[in-house]
Order: sequence, then structure tokens, then C-alpha cells
Amino acid sequence: MSKAKFIFRQLFEAETGTYTYLLGCGVTRKAALIDPVITTVERDAKLVKELSLDLIYGLNTHAHADHITGTCRLKKHFPAMQSIISKHAGAKADLLIKHQDVINIGNVALEARATPGHTNGCTTYVAHDYRRAFTGDALLIRGCGRTDFQGGSAHTLYNSIYEQIFSLPEDYQLFPGHDYHGRTVTSVEEEKRFNPRLTLKEADFIELMKNLNLPPPKYIDKAVPANLRCGVYETDDGAQACM
Repeated sequence: MSKAKFIFRQLFEAETGTYTYLLGCGVTRKAALIDPVITTVERDAKLVKELSLDLIYGLNTHAHADHITGTCRLKKHFPAMQSIISKHAGAKADLLIKHQDVINIGNVALEARATPGHTNGCTTYVAHDYRRAFTGDALLIRGCGRTDFQGGSAHTLYNSIYEQIFSLPEDYQLFPGHDYHGRTVTSVEEEKRFNPRLTLKEADFIELMKNLNLPPPKYIDKAVPANLRCGVYETDDGAQACM
């Protein structure tokens, strides 16, 4: 087995355009999944086991509205895994984190940066040693998360992005929570130059976000309650399940 220092895989769930990220330490074999999706847990668990990794964390960037997190179901495969979410998300998890907490995955360190605005609990995870940040739905490639529900605020999001993401060195790669156009990665420099929303002045950004008139996410009524319970959801017969 390779002794590479940093193990990284970008995984995709097509129906909701969601990215899940596998991060691992090549020395200790400890690993984490960022934003796992319940429908792709079997695929992701298989990969973790193929790579001989020990999955110790399942991290959510926020309480999602478009899909159910896979953190609860992952415990079927990795009983010792701990789920993580911001303490401001209003959700249950094994570990509730705050701004500037550091999560150690073996020798891989992630800094948690609070980036609210899409939701109150949005968190960007930064791997400084590898010059990468995982922005969830706060900052997308040439876009950003919507701000019209779940406590969203365009003013807060704009300032979160500028203060916590655009303040990173410009060569840092940014990996979003979603993409709907086949793009996989961007950078701080690119988004500062080319993001059509974030190159606006704050007042113009707020006005644009106020008038997006987007339909609600397809699975919001099921996803949000489930994600507030770490991925435990009600089945059609009223029972609760995650496995």
C-alpha cells in the first residue's frame, strides 16, 4: 500500500450535483468524508475499505436541504466513526465544532472556518498544508449558495466569503459542495476575478440574491428534518431509519 502523505478523492452524486470528498493520511491511514450522501454510502464505504483506510470522521459543511447526509448510515460500516457539524447548525452530531477548531485526520489537519450566510451553520474546511479548502454551499464555482431560506442572509454570506475564503492565498484550490455544469475545482484567484456574483459590490449582491426566485429544493421537506438528526429520517410507514 502506498505511503503517500495525503490521500484525496472527489466523488460525485449526480441527482443533486453533490460532491463528497475523501481525505486520508497515508501514514496513519486515518480518513474522513466531507458531505457524504446517503444514496452513495455503499460506494464510498467500498472505496474507503479498498484503500485500507480507517474512517474516523464524517463531516458536514452544513445541514443540507437537497439531500440526506450519509453520516448516520456510514456507521453501519464504520461504527467508531464520529459525525461532525457546526454548533450553529442546530443539528445533532457526535462532535459540534466552532470557528477555528482544528480537526486532525491522522497527520492531516483541517481548520474549520465559519462561513454562514447560506445557512447559519455553514463551515468551510481548510487543509492549509495542501492549500485546499472545501467550501460546501457557501462558495460555488462562479456562484454561491442561495440565501432565501434556513436562516440565509446575503449580507452575511458576502462577508463570510470575503473574510474567510477570499482572505486565503490566491493559489488555494477551492472544492465546492455542488456543481451543475461539470466543473470540479476552482481557486481563490479565479473566483475573486471571475465569479459574477462575488465581483459585485455588496449592495448589488444583496439585490441580486433577493431576486433569484428559485424553486425550493426537491427534497427539502425530507432532507432538512433528517439532517438535523444526523441523517435519521422517517420512512413511508412512519418509522425512523438511517441504515
